[in-house]
Amino acid sequence: MTSSQILVEKNIPCTMRDGTILYADIYRPNHNGPFPVLLTRIPYNKDLPMFSHRYIDTHRLVMNGYVVIIQDVRGRFASDGDFLPFVNEAEDGYDTVEWAASLPYSTGKVGMFGLSYYGFTQLLAASARPPHLECMVPAMTLNDQRNSLAFNNGPYELGLFETWTLESIVPDLVKRTYTEPDTYKKKMMTMAEFYNDIQNWYPYAPVNEWPPVQELGVADFFVQSLTKDLDDDDWRKTSITHKYESFDVPAYHIGGWYDALLPSTIDNFTEMKKNIEGSHGENKQKLIIGPWGHGDFGSVIGERSFGIHASEDWINYHEDLTDLHLRWFDYWLKGIETHITDEAPIKLFVMGINQWRDEQEWPLARTQYIPYYFHSNGRANTKDGDGRLAPEEPIHEPTDHFLYDPADPVPTHGGPTLYSGIQTMGPRDQRSIEERTDVLVYSSEGLEKSLEVTGPVKVYLWAKSDAPDTDFSAKLIDVCPDGTAYHLTEGIVRAKYRNGFTPEEPLSGEVTQYEIDLWATSYVFLPDHCVRVEISSSSFPRFDTNLNTGETMISSDTFQTAKQTIFHEQDYPSHILLPIIN
Repeated sequence: MTSSQILVEKNIPCTMRDGTILYADIYRPNHNGPFPVLLTRIPYNKDLPMFSHRYIDTHRLVMNGYVVIIQDVRGRFASDGDFLPFVNEAEDGYDTVEWAASLPYSTGKVGMFGLSYYGFTQLLAASARPPHLECMVPAMTLNDQRNSLAFNNGPYELGLFETWTLESIVPDLVKRTYTEPDTYKKKMMTMAEFYNDIQNWYPYAPVNEWPPVQELGVADFFVQSLTKDLDDDDWRKTSITHKYESFDVPAYHIGGWYDALLPSTIDNFTEMKKNIEGSHGENKQKLIIGPWGHGDFGSVIGERSFGIHASEDWINYHEDLTDLHLRWFDYWLKGIETHITDEAPIKLFVMGINQWRDEQEWPLARTQYIPYYFHSNGRANTKDGDGRLAPEEPIHEPTDHFLYDPADPVPTHGGPTLYSGIQTMGPRDQRSIEERTDVLVYSSEGLEKSLEVTGPVKVYLWAKSDAPDTDFSAKLIDVCPDGTAYHLTEGIVRAKYRNGFTPEEPLSGEVTQYEIDLWATSYVFLPDHCVRVEISSSSFPRFDTNLNTGETMISSDTFQTAKQTIFHEQDYPSHILLPIIN
């Protein structure tokens, strides 16, 4: 076994085009170069391994002949300037890539890696087209703040955005703002008190007066981002959804079935693949989705274990996540034939049977989209909405009803969550939720044979509300023979945004069709299991509660109860559309 030494250089300055200096730590081999550079740009402190390394062994990257640069983004920790989420990351990313390429020990070839915010710093840098950016590995990241970060295409991602602001962003802003030691200590103690009690601060409204931010006097972006109209052009400035055609960088996208940013990860792959086709059969865009949550690449998530081969440490008994990165970087930055671009462009973990599988496209070309319709169960003395789910279309059936009270929302219980709490993420037994009178449950009979559902999932709901605005939510559930009911995927729609952010369309008491995007999954329902759909109007604190008034929790605390009516008949055939794989 040979030993290696790593040279470490701390707080190396990099000057941006406007004169602002950002600082980075550099790790490089202690022998003659030059070497390709691997760059990540983070807002969470380059000195903390939990964030700067986290899911990838950066020391092993260096030992395999790379320079690794970890930079604090503008306005964070060691770096100068003011922090505005994502606003400066395209230009700063461009400048940093070109600086990294010019270092005396660099070959001039730069790759990027990172997760979440520092996954998006890659994509924003790539959108500015720095000449020396050769490839990247964006993991569990976004494409637009209105798509599963600050908002979920309408509903406010309350738990995520409030947790992220208070836990990840506020402490450094407090340190920068309050330099007098006693004042700093008092502010940090106040911040800790708020964070330790954050579960009780989630219900606070109006959110634009949220005390954890107001009393600390920092994070102005929090209120600014929430009070902008959803069609405001400022959102577009930090979005890449209109820039895909300009992307020309090979990228390996990493996602998780229980990741809060799954839809944008899939969109980034599919849209970039349309515009970046490799020569000689190369797959310049690749995608892997495991049974993972945000930043959690283990084999156990929520209340389920998927086997050691599901974890980042032993993907399909073949390699760990660092090895995967190395094969990608070795091909694009060193010209080593690792055969990674010869492999199928997609690797999916199929839950239920707990197997990895290679695929050629998304959605899968062999998908059959089969509607499973909501039906009344025809039995007396059962909870309203405790109905059947079946492929047969309904004809004449009574409606189902429930009352949605914003003061008593359905609690979030598992799923693709990202907020502070104990084991909030992943598949969890939903039976306690299903006992509520404001949750309608539609279940299939026990399956005679396995049923695979892989692909995008949507619910088409015909409903009526007596409120001017409201939400409708849906979940796809696997019911095991012992009755446990595990969450697979979910979605929500805000009525006034049912046809887009503009114009807002208030309700008028008529039957209205809603399309609820449940994102995607890959799951095999085994024999004797049941397919179940839950319908309700809330999931708190993941989403803000709809006040049923036309106003939102962001600017109001006045609410009313809404009577919700769900239709399932010949003219209004409410159903879930399942992507069935035979």
